[in-house]
Amino acid sequence: MKAFVIPRAGATTIEMAEVLRPQIADDELLVRVYGIGVGIHDSYFLPQNALYPYVIGIEAAGVIEQTGGSVTGYQPGDRIAFVSSMQPKGGTWAQFAAVSAASLIIPIPSGMDFVTAAAIPVAGNTVLRALSALSAVPSGGSLFIAGGSGAIGTLGIQLARQRGWRVGASASAANHDYMIRLGVEKAVDYHDPDWARQLREWMPSGVDAAMAIQPGATTDALRVVKDGGQAISISGDAPATERGIRIESIPYQADVRGELMQLMSEVAAGHVHVELEQVHRFEDALAALAKVQTRHAKGKRVLRVA
Repeated sequence: MKAFVIPRAGATTIEMAEVLRPQIADDELLVRVYGIGVGIHDSYFLPQNALYPYVIGIEAAGVIEQTGGSVTGYQPGDRIAFVSSMQPKGGTWAQFAAVSAASLIIPIPSGMDFVTAAAIPVAGNTVLRALSALSAVPSGGSLFIAGGSGAIGTLGIQLARQRGWRVGASASAANHDYMIRLGVEKAVDYHDPDWARQLREWMPSGVDAAMAIQPGATTDALRVVKDGGQAISISGDAPATERGIRIESIPYQADVRGELMQLMSEVAAGHVHVELEQVHRFEDALAALAKVQTRHAKGKRVLRVA
């Protein structure tokens, strides 16, 4: 099969190669991959016991080809979206993937294509866990999303609005109009040194909480959070606390599988929008990864596997 791999331990390059299809264990599924979500972590989420050449990638959608002997609840022909990371046999940037049955696996709703399905698992799982921890936001309260234009931010805007929250968000000016269409009430340009004052004019006492998506964004986001508010750091930043603001990381143990299945259904029904910045041919995967690694995204980039 065709795959994008790190050819050997310690290599710093990613190559397209012909490799053997993975052989599945009793507790695994063999999935024919049709869509792959491209993310910042795809090239460096590597287990210590990785088998080389190592297939990169952590997120995809496809059809189950085969199930291991001890697998229950899945069968060949099922359409699934999934997250498979830190697996010694490799990841998702290939025509076939071996997926542990214990992985995050979500059925693809009727009417949803593989490209859209592949864009949801990582971003959806991340934002749902983050939102589950935002206890400081009351009904009708306010949330600032630092980095609202990417895959996590665009879903966060819409899901926060569903909760009845007022949303402010930062992004480059070119992305303001589409964030506003998604439900942002106050959009600011993070390049503008005056952005915090603009948000304080919108919410004079400060927002109830902030969600900081990009590395290093949490400290700046605290400037617009009210005393005693809350901040969730997607990247795991841990700046010093101030003014009684609680700073937390994503609760990775939170089980949001049911909410993620509901999100997939809402996307399929057209109630939630998935912003696809570009759909790339599988052969152009490295160009897609390079763009994502700039951290200047508008929604999600996805690979289509023929």
